[in-house]
Amino acid sequence: MIICDLCGEAKHCLEKEIEGREYDICAECWNALAQKLQGKGRKIRETVFLPPPRAPKEPNEKEPPLPGGPPKIWGATGAQV
Repeated sequence: MIICDLCGEAKHCLEKEIEGREYDICAECWNALAQKLQGKGRKIRETVFLPPPRAPKEPNEKEPPLPGGPPKIWGATGAQV
């Protein structure tokens, strides 16, 4: 027989670990505590899968000139005539 940590009576108790500490709790006290705490506590977290990240856009080699901007002039320097 062990003394219950909750009711203080000498009963057949089981060792229960709560938040890192061990307690001797009889079946009657444990059932009452379990009913009181039912529905409390953390919710079970669900796994969420995110879509894969998008690849960065590569700049086009030949970009069209912006409207209203100066045109690009292509030519060679040092050409012999």
